[in-house]
Amino acid sequence: MSIKALVFDAYGTLFDVQSVAAVTDAAFPGHGATITQIWRLKQLEYTWLRALMDRYEDFWTVTRDSLEFTLKTLGHASSPELVARIAAAYDTLLLYPEARAALEGLATHRLAIFSNGSPDMLKRLVAHAGITDLLETVISVDEIGVYKPDPRGYAHVEKRLGLARNEILFVSSNGFDIAGAKAHGFHVARIERVPAGRLRSELAAAATIDPALMFKALRMQPEQLGFQADATIAALTDLVSYVAGLRQA
Repeated sequence: MSIKALVFDAYGTLFDVQSVAAVTDAAFPGHGATITQIWRLKQLEYTWLRALMDRYEDFWTVTRDSLEFTLKTLGHASSPELVARIAAAYDTLLLYPEARAALEGLATHRLAIFSNGSPDMLKRLVAHAGITDLLETVISVDEIGVYKPDPRGYAHVEKRLGLARNEILFVSSNGFDIAGAKAHGFHVARIERVPAGRLRSELAAAATIDPALMFKALRMQPEQLGFQADATIAALTDLVSYVAGLRQA
């Protein structure tokens, strides 16, 4: 198989969305973990709701709206200024520890990001992480006004890169994104941030299901939609050997 480009999801794949917890907890001490999980769940839900309603707004708007929902639902007083300040944490998400080494190890391939993030958000995020020079391009759904997993988004990636879908390896840790990319026809690698066995052990040991554990169950497992990843990989750095194996197949 001739893979010419690797295309990475950003949020949850290269960048740790849980790292906003430091900001949410600083703003609302003792409540940061709950805010972080509900915010991310609602953020994704709002992309899907807007897609179904045909009422597209960029990801910065979605991020603020979902945070406002979260704070209001939990009974936390806020202001537009506070919401904007907390939401800006998405511009400084932490890069997963192995991400830089993985991108450097794959430097002989074309590397890109395809994300729901707005262009300005992604530009700031990639610059803050210091990986701009490791990427050929950053592709935002905002260019065509549709959120993942709309197939038009994945088709747009092909057009932007000038490649056929069988020349692209799509990499994500998000179940909905993996299903969408595979349904489109990409070769897909899933980064397994939370192995199923470990999740079951955590669920069995938990006296109650807290928001963090609920998030792992809802958003960090493969979706059962009939479109599974071609490979499940433990860490981004394992992509180097996986891609080398594809080349020899």
